[in-house]
Amino acid sequence: MAILEKIRNRTVFLIVIIGLALFAFVISDVISSRGGGMNHPTEIGKVNGKEISTESFRFQVENLLRSVGGNATTMQAVNRVWDENVRNIVLNQQFEKLGLSVEKDQILSVLSKNQAIAQNPEFQNEFGVFDASKFVNYIAMLKSSNPALYEQWRMQEEGIVEMAKQQTYFNLIRSGLGVTQAEAEMAYHQENDKADIKYVTLQYSSIADSTINVSDKDIKAYIKKHEKEFEREAYRNIQYVVVNETASEQDKQAIKDELVALLQPSIVYNSKTKSNDTISGFAKTNRVADFVAKNSQLPYDSLFVGKSQLPVAFADTLFALPKGAIYGPYEDAGYYKISRMIDKQANGSVEASHILIAYQGSQAANPNTSLTKEQAKAKAEELLAKAKVKGADFAALAKENSDDPSASIRGGDLGFFQRGMMVKPFEDFAFSNPIGYMGVVETDFGFHVIKITNKAEAVKLATIAQKIEASDATTNELFTKVTRFEMDANEDVKNFGAVASKSELSVLRADNLNANDEYIIGLGNNRQIVQWAFTKDTKVGEIKRFQTPTGYVVAQLTKKAEKGISTTEEAAPFVKPILIRQKKAELLAEKMKGASLEEIASANKTQVQSANALTMNNPIIIGVGREPKVVGTAFGLKSGQVSKPIEGENGVYVVEVSSTQPATALSEYKAFAQSIENLRTGRASQEVYNALLKASDIEDNRSSIY
Repeated sequence: MAILEKIRNRTVFLIVIIGLALFAFVISDVISSRGGGMNHPTEIGKVNGKEISTESFRFQVENLLRSVGGNATTMQAVNRVWDENVRNIVLNQQFEKLGLSVEKDQILSVLSKNQAIAQNPEFQNEFGVFDASKFVNYIAMLKSSNPALYEQWRMQEEGIVEMAKQQTYFNLIRSGLGVTQAEAEMAYHQENDKADIKYVTLQYSSIADSTINVSDKDIKAYIKKHEKEFEREAYRNIQYVVVNETASEQDKQAIKDELVALLQPSIVYNSKTKSNDTISGFAKTNRVADFVAKNSQLPYDSLFVGKSQLPVAFADTLFALPKGAIYGPYEDAGYYKISRMIDKQANGSVEASHILIAYQGSQAANPNTSLTKEQAKAKAEELLAKAKVKGADFAALAKENSDDPSASIRGGDLGFFQRGMMVKPFEDFAFSNPIGYMGVVETDFGFHVIKITNKAEAVKLATIAQKIEASDATTNELFTKVTRFEMDANEDVKNFGAVASKSELSVLRADNLNANDEYIIGLGNNRQIVQWAFTKDTKVGEIKRFQTPTGYVVAQLTKKAEKGISTTEEAAPFVKPILIRQKKAELLAEKMKGASLEEIASANKTQVQSANALTMNNPIIIGVGREPKVVGTAFGLKSGQVSKPIEGENGVYVVEVSSTQPATALSEYKAFAQSIENLRTGRASQEVYNALLKASDIEDNRSSIY
């Protein structure tokens, strides 16, 4: 009460302060937009000195977002367009150095392999073969008659040229990746030579990690020796609390009460008749569709539905309701609902399977579709005859022949459907024929071989629904809570967690955020927080409140790390286990000195063990695990020779070769040469590009603009 009294007494003062704060905010924003604060570069980036225009980049991002139709976030589109631009520049710079170009005949060669173009009758000769001259004439006509379409083709042509250059470039590289006879022979022996060994091992696990001392000096020395491995991009760490605007128990009860009240008649004053009218409630109204439209946040569905289409948790109860009966309120998918059984329909739900045969010009046709309408019909009737044979496997026929993409997974099974869900010819056939009946039906998609597999009852339900959401009172209360927390946290920035605990809020962490990230663990996509964390003026310890679609986030920046080499603290979790193992290996190796395995085993109170039929390609010691260094060393020893201590993956080993069984020499090693060549050429493109990318000088300004 004392606080409220002070606020009342200082109302005018607060208004002035708030006004000044808003003025300062507006002025700072104006200054920032004129060059203060963050400097926004004029280009999105540079690759080896070549600029990527921001304007062009934005255009590409917008085009991509339109083409994917909401299936990607802005940052996903930005990152994809960025990768494409960088790749094109890096590779084109190589093409220019080599003098690579693409001639007209190469473009036409690529087009001839494009099914959508090559199989278009407009570009074929009288024999049905792609005619390049017809296509060239078509493009010339477009240039004069349809400039917009011509511009689309020009952009497509640029893509074809780019693809052709890349094919030529990578083919040149692959042509230099041949395999020598010696390499093929070596591969054969690595796979087939065998060795039997005896060994003594002391496992790393025999020494407790806690007994090994690894100092910061050790870690720094390791980092210095392996600097390339510890290069990292700039990152930020944050901690934050989330306050979601969720409905309270009182809010939920109020929503349910409001729904229940709709079941009963209501009295409404009629201004025309100057009297009260009684409006039927949901339980008795004859104008169900109008009632739902007026009183529900979800639309009325006039279709009959099968049991499988009802909410799983309530399907049995809802499906069993007699006509006119009411069920609810019940909670489903974020809504409170009350449902009323309107009607039931015997055999109102049909289960069927189909085999779709598309033809040229049908809606299901694709570039590979070659059948005419007559041929498709004949094929469908042929498949119908096969399906009718006793014992025929309809699903197998669908998988082998159907042009429905889902056939390979579901074997043509469409599940249950109701009227209004299929095109009319298909629907009429399915609902007018008995279970087990098969036939051919034509639709705009092609010819369907249909088999009716089951029928079931369908129901029509009317449902009134209200979304479960926080009331204004709850929203105001939550806003007050988050604002109070933000103020308290700003007064004690070093104890963000303790302040959160007092406010009964949980603190979450998000570490290693990169400049172009948008996903934050526990929050999902929230680009604005990442941008704030990377803004030059945001200081470590700074706290800021953000509004989200579901409530509020109060975040604190806990660490700023710029691009460079990892610090000792950052690298320790990765380096310490390596150094511990190395120090253990040194200690264990000191214990493994002796003239024979038996002497070493006796000194360490262990036993000599054996491993047989080891190969270089599969260096696994049964009972121990993968040990490539140990097996590799064994193949370099002579029979009876004892090795020095070997630092393996699981422990330190001393081995003695009992015997070796070299594989029989072959007259030729073509199969092994081909296998190596396939492996090399298969990964050549990506590995070459990765090497070029690593060697490139790239300036990335995405985070300053998006």
